[in-house]
Amino acid sequence: MVGSTETAYHPKGDFFNLKGNNTNVRTEVTAGLTTFFAMAYIIIVNPTMLSQTGMNWGAVFLATIIASVIGTLIMGLFANVPYAQAPGMGLNAFFVFTVCFGLHYKWQEALAMVFICGIVNILITVTKVRKLIIKSIPESLQNAIGGGIGIFIAYIGVKNAGLINFTADPGTYVMLDSKTVVANSAAVPAIVKLNSPVVALALIGLFLTVILLVLKVKGAILISIVATTLIGIPLGITSMAETMSFTEACSQLPQTFGAAFGNPGLQSLFSDPAKIPQVIMTIFAFSLSDTFDTIGTFIGTGRKTGIFSEEDQASLETSTGFKSKMDKALFADATATSIGAIFGTSNTTTYVESAAGIGAGGRTGLTSVVVAIMFIISAFFAPVISAVPSAATAPALIAVGIMMLSSFKEINWENLEDAIPAFFASVFMAFCYSISYGIAAGFIFYCIIKVCRGKAKEIHPIFWVATALFVLNFVVLAVL
Repeated sequence: MVGSTETAYHPKGDFFNLKGNNTNVRTEVTAGLTTFFAMAYIIIVNPTMLSQTGMNWGAVFLATIIASVIGTLIMGLFANVPYAQAPGMGLNAFFVFTVCFGLHYKWQEALAMVFICGIVNILITVTKVRKLIIKSIPESLQNAIGGGIGIFIAYIGVKNAGLINFTADPGTYVMLDSKTVVANSAAVPAIVKLNSPVVALALIGLFLTVILLVLKVKGAILISIVATTLIGIPLGITSMAETMSFTEACSQLPQTFGAAFGNPGLQSLFSDPAKIPQVIMTIFAFSLSDTFDTIGTFIGTGRKTGIFSEEDQASLETSTGFKSKMDKALFADATATSIGAIFGTSNTTTYVESAAGIGAGGRTGLTSVVVAIMFIISAFFAPVISAVPSAATAPALIAVGIMMLSSFKEINWENLEDAIPAFFASVFMAFCYSISYGIAAGFIFYCIIKVCRGKAKEIHPIFWVATALFVLNFVVLAVL
């Protein structure tokens, strides 16, 4: 990942090196607010999700905010990059529906797995394994990942805007057995009827965002979010949700704080020898998804923006400490998961919605600090923060997704050796609703094509290992 070189010299009073990164306080604050409102849904969604396992809603609510604040501050103050962290969607679903409901582990044991996953991520970061993985990814696939995240984040925006619905298709067929094909009514995506106030508000926001961006208005995305939220008040869409008070949440936090280390928890997790292989593979599944979601986000958003500079590219081969922003950003991401598990939430990860703030001009850790401050405020004003409807933030994600598609122009689409892996790496992110699964598809097809062409020697050994781990992960998930 290459971009503009960042000088190591920070002028006095310029802790974040704003001048060196061609930005200013106003832009960074705007970017931070944009990122926060694009991801603020997690404040309500994560406790609602995890509380299904028996965890107290208020405890998870506060744990979510604490993990987000600590992880994002480390990213901003230590790594000086504009990324925000919070418990990841998808990973929290895996925590609830696969680990707790499917495999019947107690939520305390699931937290213990998340904590161990965080330790594993720290180890592979300190030993430079994660950076070696990035180094092993061919340039064409890096561009595909960047464009793919654009498709993925735009799809999230379209979905959050309520523009698509899933309807029954009687023309769909399925295999009843090895010889029989029968008609089946399967859900297929389709555009909704444009008669809903939510859809109308989202379209107003989208038109406003596009107009402001084309006119190059500073703070266009944030202005659009605020304006759309205000327009949603008379439509009855913008409303303050009822939620738990800060005091009530604090009284519940002791239930989850440190629960990962008790019994049930870490003390009982390995008590049954017959279940140890399953425990290890579940931790592996947590770690693989967390690792590649982050790698994909960094590659996708940092390649063209210059957030990770030439020094970071060079350090992939030479650095032995935390000398570059890439080193520090990977370490910040790795530590956040274990911290979150201690307080009582599922894997904390770098949010792809950070792209919204980066699209608004965020280039330094000041953006992240603003996000962290907003998370702190949200602990006391959750009803106000949650009032911002998804219809107001969805247009921002669509717009940022459009901007990120420019990475596709660097791919040689006429050469099938590049085009096929690039297609699977990018499009599958949206199809599977997962960054890591998209990367997995790209890796697997890249290896297949190189082997068929007699070019297996061009594949980096680390790339082979990563691909094998993806295949193993799919096997494990099939068994689980």
